[in-house]
Amino acid sequence: MATSLTFSKFLSSAAVTATSTAAVKSSLFSPKSLHSLPHPLKNLSLRHRLLAKPATTKLSLSTKATPVSAAISVGDKLPDATLSYFDSAGELQTITVSDLTSNKKAILFAVPGAFTPTCSQKHLPGFVEKSAELKSKGVDTVACISVNDAFVMRAWKENLGINDEVLLLSDGNGVFTKAIGCELDLSDKPMGLGVRSRRYALLAENGVVKVLNLEEGGAFTFSGAEDMLKAL
Repeated sequence: MATSLTFSKFLSSAAVTATSTAAVKSSLFSPKSLHSLPHPLKNLSLRHRLLAKPATTKLSLSTKATPVSAAISVGDKLPDATLSYFDSAGELQTITVSDLTSNKKAILFAVPGAFTPTCSQKHLPGFVEKSAELKSKGVDTVACISVNDAFVMRAWKENLGINDEVLLLSDGNGVFTKAIGCELDLSDKPMGLGVRSRRYALLAENGVVKVLNLEEGGAFTFSGAEDMLKAL
């Protein structure tokens, strides 16, 4: 009789276990439960979660890799090229690099683009503000060069209220910029800038480069008016 009761209890316990197991399986693998399971990445470190993300989610807007170097360097003669600008009477004029620099001390600085933030708020205004001080130290000409057309350069000049402190010159086709090896390829950017000029400032005496502060891309760290004053 004891054996019969024991066996009966065993069957009853097994039935309960089977029922519980089935309930657990049903609970674990029901659609509702699957949605409530912890995400497999939840307990991973941030580094591992980043590595686990699909590559297609990465969006890069960086410029194309270009070393900070140029065809021109200190001690070199500037290549000649023709640049354009509108004079105070609204007449389109052209001037050569040779005319700008021959038997003169000239500061030429370049910007990636007219109306762009850093160029409009810092780089060009800095030279306008310091132009008198630069000229008091023997500089004959201070000129800003950009791969923009002459009409854009005139509009930029008027927008900033610039007079004759700085000469704004158009290198519209990038001839001079390419000749000194300072192209900046921004064609991978969404703004439609294409190929422009690296930011730089140089001091030339009788056409020979004495100081060249060439920035990495469009960075603005040591090509300002204050930097050129220190170099004089």
